[in-house]
Amino acid sequence: MTNKSLYHTEIENTAGLVGRVKTIITKDLSVQTSGPLSDEPGTNPEQLLGAALATCLNATIEAEEKRRQLEHKSVVRVGVDMARDTQGFQFFVTAQVKLPHVSRQEAEDMLTIVAQRCPVSKLLSGSSNVQIVLVDDFNFMS
Repeated sequence: MTNKSLYHTEIENTAGLVGRVKTIITKDLSVQTSGPLSDEPGTNPEQLLGAALATCLNATIEAEEKRRQLEHKSVVRVGVDMARDTQGFQFFVTAQVKLPHVSRQEAEDMLTIVAQRCPVSKLLSGSSNVQIVLVDDFNFMS
Protein backbone atom coordinates (compact mmCIF):
# COMPACT_ATOMS: atom_id res chain seq x y z
CA MET A 1 0.00 0.00 0.00
CA THR A 2 1.32 3.42 -0.96
CA ASN A 3 0.49 6.31 1.32
CA LYS A 4 -0.05 9.70 -0.26
CA SER A 5 1.97 12.22 1.72
CA LEU A 6 0.09 15.29 2.90
CA TYR A 7 3.27 16.91 4.17
CA HIS A 8 6.95 16.12 3.84
CA THR A 9 9.95 17.52 5.68
CA GLU A 10 13.58 16.55 5.90
CA ILE A 11 15.67 17.09 9.01
CA GLU A 12 19.43 16.82 8.93
CA ASN A 13 22.05 16.37 11.62
CA THR A 14 25.69 16.24 10.56
CA ALA A 15 27.49 16.72 13.88
CA GLY A 16 25.96 14.09 16.17
CA LEU A 17 24.84 15.12 19.64
CA VAL A 18 26.56 18.51 19.92
CA GLY A 19 25.84 20.62 16.85
CA ARG A 20 22.73 21.60 14.94
CA VAL A 21 19.66 19.91 13.58
CA LYS A 22 17.89 21.71 10.73
CA THR A 23 15.27 21.42 8.05
CA ILE A 24 16.64 21.00 4.55
CA ILE A 25 13.76 21.90 2.25
CA THR A 26 12.14 24.88 3.98
CA LYS A 27 15.13 26.10 5.99
CA ASP A 28 12.76 27.43 8.68
CA LEU A 29 14.13 25.39 11.58
CA SER A 30 17.66 25.32 12.92
CA VAL A 31 18.18 24.14 16.48
CA GLN A 32 21.40 23.92 18.43
CA THR A 33 21.71 20.49 20.01
CA SER A 34 23.57 19.12 22.99
CA GLY A 35 23.40 16.14 25.29
CA PRO A 36 21.11 16.11 28.33
CA LEU A 37 24.07 15.56 30.65
CA SER A 38 26.30 18.14 28.96
CA ASP A 39 27.05 21.71 29.99
CA GLU A 40 27.02 22.71 26.30
CA PRO A 41 24.03 24.87 25.35
CA GLY A 42 21.33 23.38 23.14
CA THR A 43 18.27 21.20 23.16
CA ASN A 44 18.49 17.43 23.32
CA PRO A 45 16.65 14.44 21.84
CA GLU A 46 14.60 14.00 25.03
CA GLN A 47 13.25 17.56 24.76
CA LEU A 48 12.52 17.19 21.05
CA LEU A 49 10.66 13.92 21.62
CA GLY A 50 8.66 15.46 24.48
CA ALA A 51 7.82 18.53 22.39
CA ALA A 52 6.67 16.39 19.46
CA LEU A 53 4.39 14.22 21.60
CA ALA A 54 2.97 17.11 23.66
CA THR A 55 2.20 19.16 20.56
CA CYS A 56 0.70 16.28 18.61
CA LEU A 57 -1.47 15.08 21.49
CA ASN A 58 -2.77 18.53 22.34
CA ALA A 59 -3.48 19.37 18.69
CA THR A 60 -5.40 16.10 18.36
CA ILE A 61 -7.30 16.84 21.58
CA GLU A 62 -8.11 20.30 20.21
CA ALA A 63 -9.62 18.69 17.09
CA GLU A 64 -11.68 16.31 19.25
CA GLU A 65 -12.84 19.19 21.47
CA LYS A 66 -13.92 21.07 18.34
CA ARG A 67 -15.76 18.00 17.04
CA ARG A 68 -17.62 17.86 20.37
CA GLN A 69 -18.22 21.64 20.29
CA LEU A 70 -16.09 22.19 23.38
CA GLU A 71 -13.76 25.06 24.11
CA HIS A 72 -10.07 24.13 23.90
CA LYS A 73 -8.85 23.89 27.51
CA SER A 74 -6.66 20.81 27.52
CA VAL A 75 -3.07 20.90 28.74
CA VAL A 76 -0.48 18.23 27.95
CA ARG A 77 2.86 17.80 29.73
CA VAL A 78 5.32 15.14 28.71
CA GLY A 79 8.07 13.78 30.92
CA VAL A 80 10.97 12.03 29.22
CA ASP A 81 13.54 10.14 31.25
CA MET A 82 16.73 8.63 29.89
CA ALA A 83 18.08 5.58 31.68
CA ARG A 84 20.88 3.10 31.11
CA ASP A 85 20.13 -0.41 29.96
CA THR A 86 22.34 -3.36 29.05
CA GLN A 87 23.01 -2.06 25.52
CA GLY A 88 23.22 1.71 26.11
CA PHE A 89 20.27 3.91 26.93
CA GLN A 90 16.50 3.99 26.61
CA PHE A 91 13.75 6.55 27.05
CA PHE A 92 10.76 6.37 29.36
CA VAL A 93 7.98 8.71 28.25
CA THR A 94 4.88 9.74 30.19
CA ALA A 95 2.32 12.13 28.75
CA GLN A 96 0.04 13.63 31.40
CA VAL A 97 -3.17 15.14 30.07
CA LYS A 98 -5.55 17.51 31.86
CA LEU A 99 -9.08 17.94 30.53
CA PRO A 100 -10.61 20.04 33.31
CA HIS A 101 -13.76 21.07 31.48
CA VAL A 102 -15.35 17.65 30.97
CA SER A 103 -16.39 14.75 33.19
CA ARG A 104 -13.86 12.05 34.01
CA GLN A 105 -15.70 9.56 31.77
CA GLU A 106 -15.79 11.95 28.81
CA ALA A 107 -12.11 12.79 29.34
CA GLU A 108 -11.20 9.09 29.33
CA ASP A 109 -13.26 8.53 26.17
CA MET A 110 -11.58 11.49 24.48
CA LEU A 111 -8.12 10.33 25.49
CA THR A 112 -8.74 6.86 24.06
CA ILE A 113 -9.73 8.40 20.72
CA VAL A 114 -6.87 10.89 20.74
CA ALA A 115 -4.21 8.27 21.50
CA GLN A 116 -5.40 6.33 18.44
CA ARG A 117 -5.40 9.40 16.16
CA CYS A 118 -2.26 11.32 17.12
CA PRO A 119 0.49 10.31 14.66
CA VAL A 120 3.27 10.59 17.26
CA SER A 121 1.26 8.52 19.74
CA LYS A 122 0.69 5.90 17.05
CA LEU A 123 4.42 5.83 16.31
CA LEU A 124 5.25 5.20 19.98
CA SER A 125 2.26 2.98 20.81
CA GLY A 126 4.06 -0.38 20.72
CA SER A 127 6.51 0.56 23.45
CA SER A 128 6.00 -0.43 27.07
CA ASN A 129 8.12 2.64 27.92
CA VAL A 130 5.37 5.04 26.80
CA GLN A 131 2.31 6.01 28.84
CA ILE A 132 -0.48 8.50 28.18
CA VAL A 133 -2.44 9.20 31.35
CA LEU A 134 -5.31 11.43 32.38
CA VAL A 135 -4.50 13.52 35.46
CA ASP A 136 -6.18 16.11 37.65
CA ASP A 137 -2.78 17.56 38.65
CA PHE A 138 0.60 17.22 36.99
CA ASN A 139 2.95 15.07 39.02
CA PHE A 140 6.21 13.77 37.62
CA MET A 141 8.25 11.73 40.06
CA SER A 142 11.96 11.65 39.32
